[in-house]
Amino acid sequence: MNSLLDTHAHLDFPQFKNDLDQVLERARQAGVAAILNAGTDEQSSVRAVELSKKYPQIGASVGIHPHGAARVSAGWLKKLEGLAAEETALAVGETGLDFYRNLSPREEQETLFREHIRLACRVAKPVIIHSREAHPETLQIVREEQLPCRGGVMHCFSGHRSQAEAFLDLGFYISLAGPLTYPRSHALRDLLNYIPPERLLLETDAPYLAPQAYRGKRNEPAYVKLIYERAALALNRDPARLAEQIYVNAIRLFSDLLVDRA
Repeated sequence: MNSLLDTHAHLDFPQFKNDLDQVLERARQAGVAAILNAGTDEQSSVRAVELSKKYPQIGASVGIHPHGAARVSAGWLKKLEGLAAEETALAVGETGLDFYRNLSPREEQETLFREHIRLACRVAKPVIIHSREAHPETLQIVREEQLPCRGGVMHCFSGHRSQAEAFLDLGFYISLAGPLTYPRSHALRDLLNYIPPERLLLETDAPYLAPQAYRGKRNEPAYVKLIYERAALALNRDPARLAEQIYVNAIRLFSDLLVDRA
């Protein structure tokens, strides 16, 4: 597998401050061709774009995580719209709803989410959605806002089959991460059989959710290879063919700029 993609990571986070170049070299050696770095607040989105300009193998996404919905600045939307217009900004997000931790009031999360969807439509870029313990509410907002414009992805999906099918019916991609490798994640591995191959993406969500072999340690893009291998095993597919399919899927969703610059 020489053309792996990590479709969601946070390389601008402090966990990578001291060794990012080494992290990227390990990713290259593991066969990772490109990484999509997702912003989680205003400054994180600025850093994501900066990294995408410095490193050709990194694409950016700009957005504010639902945890920060209560702390956005007065001019957040204008700032984000400017960042989203950058050529190396390939998506809007991560955005969405998180009713598991509830670090921001639900009403403010929902308002922020709607604004991100409208922004994604204005700049004609896909949206990266975080949804935790909030799939019904996420679906309702997506339907009311008439997504997809350029489509989107349910990042690090944790819902059940009927919820996945509802998002798939709306044209979304489903992305799975390190939990796919955990011994007790039988439901996630079963879910693979119901996701059309042309709608599947894989990611690390680094520095979080390291695969089983590195569980409890910092995650990094090189480890996405383990996620590809576990997905291929669960699907009884050739790993190289699976990697080729996901490569095509990511280009279709995020633009060929994700890999053409690498």
